[in-house]
Amino acid sequence: MSDTDEILAVKAAELYYEAGKTQDEIGVALSVSRWKVGRLLVQAREQGFVRIEIVHPSARRFSLERELCAAYGLVDAVVVPVLDSDVQARVAQAAADYLTTLRPVPRTLGVSWGRTLQAVAARLRPGWAVGVNPVQINGSVSSTRQATAAADTAVIIARKAQGTATLLPSPAIFEQAATRRAIEADRSVQSVLELARNASAYLFSAGVADTSSVHVGSGYLSADEVAELAARGAVGDVVGRFITADGSVADDELNGRTLGITLDELRGARTSIAVIAGESKHAVCRAVAVSGLCTILITDEASAHALLEPVATAPAATEPVETEPIEAEGAK
Repeated sequence: MSDTDEILAVKAAELYYEAGKTQDEIGVALSVSRWKVGRLLVQAREQGFVRIEIVHPSARRFSLERELCAAYGLVDAVVVPVLDSDVQARVAQAAADYLTTLRPVPRTLGVSWGRTLQAVAARLRPGWAVGVNPVQINGSVSSTRQATAAADTAVIIARKAQGTATLLPSPAIFEQAATRRAIEADRSVQSVLELARNASAYLFSAGVADTSSVHVGSGYLSADEVAELAARGAVGDVVGRFITADGSVADDELNGRTLGITLDELRGARTSIAVIAGESKHAVCRAVAVSGLCTILITDEASAHALLEPVATAPAATEPVETEPIEAEGAK
C-alpha cells in the first residue's frame, strides 16, 4: 500500500465512519471513483486504521464462543461483553434472547430456580414462544417463613409463552434421607419428576459455596454447613447438589437428602443451558463445563477468559536429596 493510498484510506475512513458521508460523497471529496472509495475503506480496516466495536448489551464475543465450544465440547456458547458492573443483568438478557431463538422450541422446559433464573424470566418478552410448559427440576419450597421467587420463575416463563407451569411441591433438601425417599415415592411428586426427566431442554444456573448461597437464605443449610462443604472441596451447587471442581458430588450424605433430577440425568440431556456469570462463580462455572453438565453455556466475557486459562496446580512434591556428610578438614 503506497503512502498516497494510505493517506486516502485514512481520509476515506474519517469521512465515512466519523462524518457519516456516503461513498459517492467521499468519491467527490477525494476526486476518486466510488469503487476506489470502497477499496480504500476495506484497506483501512485491513491495515488496522479502523477498529469497530459493537457495544450493545446483546453483542457477543464470537471468537471466545468458538474457543469455549472447542475446549469443553459444547454445542453452543454465548459470551456477553463486560461493559459495566451490571454483568448479571446482561447475561440474563442474553439468556432470555437465546431462549427466544432456540429451535426446536422446547415444549417441556425443565427449569431450576434462583436469582439468576428469576432475572432471565423477568427479561423474557411476552409471546417469546407459544405452548412452552416449564417444569421444576428440583425442590424449591423454603424451609423458613421467608417467601421465595422459586415458583414465580416457572410461572412467569409459562405465562409469557402461553404455557402451563408444573411445580415440584417439595423442599430442595431434607433433614433425613429417609424423608426425601418417602416424599419422592408420593405419586404426585413422582409424576412431576418423571415429567422433568423427559423435558425437551433444561435451563439452570449454579450457586456458590458460601453464605450468599440461596440454600442458606432458604433455611436448608446453615452458614457453618456451607463453610464445611467448601472446606471439603465444594465449589458450588447445581440443581441443589453441591459439586467439587471436577463436577462430582461433594457430599454423598447431603446428596442423598436432596430432591430433584440427578447430575447424571442432567449430563445425559440433549439440550441443557447453563446461565452463569460473575467472578464469584468462576470455579463452579468451570466445574459445570468440564464435567459436561451443560451443552450450552451463557456467560460473561471475564468468566469465558477464566475458563480458557489453564488450571493452576500445586507444584509436585520432591523427594529430599541425600548427600554424603561433609567431614571437617583433617578428620579421618
